[in-house]
Amino acid sequence: MALLKTESFVQNDIRFHLLPTDRYKTITVVAKLKSPLSRETATMRALIPFVLKQGTASFPSEQKLRKRLDELYGAKFEIDCNKKGTNHILHVQLEFANEKFIPNESEITNEGLKLLWEIIFRPHIKNDQFIDEIVAREKRQLENKINSLYDNKIAYANERLVEEMYKGEPYAVKADGYIEDLRDIDGKSLYDYYKRALTEDDIDIYVLGDFSPNEMKEKLTALFSRKQAKREAEVAKMARKKRNEANKIVERDNISQAKLHIGYRTNCTYKDDGYFALQVFNGLYGGFPISRLFMNVREKHSLAYYVASRIESHVGLLVVYSGVETAKYERAYQIIEEQFTDLKNGHFTEDELTHVKKLITSSIKETLDHPTGTIELLYQQIVGERELPPETLIENINRVKKEDVIAIAEQIELDTIYVLASEEGE
Repeated sequence: MALLKTESFVQNDIRFHLLPTDRYKTITVVAKLKSPLSRETATMRALIPFVLKQGTASFPSEQKLRKRLDELYGAKFEIDCNKKGTNHILHVQLEFANEKFIPNESEITNEGLKLLWEIIFRPHIKNDQFIDEIVAREKRQLENKINSLYDNKIAYANERLVEEMYKGEPYAVKADGYIEDLRDIDGKSLYDYYKRALTEDDIDIYVLGDFSPNEMKEKLTALFSRKQAKREAEVAKMARKKRNEANKIVERDNISQAKLHIGYRTNCTYKDDGYFALQVFNGLYGGFPISRLFMNVREKHSLAYYVASRIESHVGLLVVYSGVETAKYERAYQIIEEQFTDLKNGHFTEDELTHVKKLITSSIKETLDHPTGTIELLYQQIVGERELPPETLIENINRVKKEDVIAIAEQIELDTIYVLASEEGE
């Protein structure tokens, strides 16, 4: 793992992050536009990537935009919308060849940056609005995406768990929006929202590749700018709700394999000192194939087709997800809870602790071997509002002791059990 030196600065009301490295023959540029999750704007925001893919002012169709990407030696363009914690993030990415490695080329970087700028700031519009025909077509695409979630039962069960667990809280808002809200969106309303987002969102732009930082800084600041946003800091706050007893939801569907998803409130997020111990606890519990859940629920007791756990660092959520036979889900739940209790009572060895810490740090280092992974790991600091360079994260993971894991386990609270069972099960 070669750690990258990051130079960050703010200019033109945009945060820029330069990551010079000679490890790659391409330059990766990622723009992140961050806004608080909101039920009122979620569907419009989720629709934006679909519409922006359809062209820019200079390349006013999807075909012309793709042709321009091909002209830039097969540049790769991605755009999507997701949520991190209680933030709704627009992610726009362009990876293009570094002109250093192409004879008689000197403008690829300039042209690549200009294209990314145009995708974001000069989309294809007419009469100060998005094209209604394009918006109508892309609304159908988003509707299909929302509907397709039901066919992915693991993702569907996870979303239902979050809906029930965070009912009335910002994190329950769906990143892909809501079908019932699509009806009232047209080219004008969508472009009005997008113009507001370009003014009000927090914008971070990351550039990773082999370049001169001073030259790149000049290129970026000459191109990317916006009017100083007149806005008050707005954050979708997480309420730390407590239940007297766990909420249990059982729903039935025409499936052969039941989904048992369990949500815990960790009372610990990326900002907190206990975050490192929480990572280690999750590694011991269900984060890896050698973890307690896999070894006991699946291997020893043969109660699950798959079982694992993960954490959402920015809301304090720990999820166990598993595929089980409907008739056996209560027994599976019992064994899952036994593993949790064992860890909370300190029933794990120093060797297990050391092994899991090595797996976590190896996973971090592997993430840093890829441009997009590096940028995502660094962006965690923006979302989490905490300066935590990768090397510091690794150092603190390695410092976690057994008593730290026990302490963090004691503050984790069971909140919601969601079961998607077969219609013919017990």
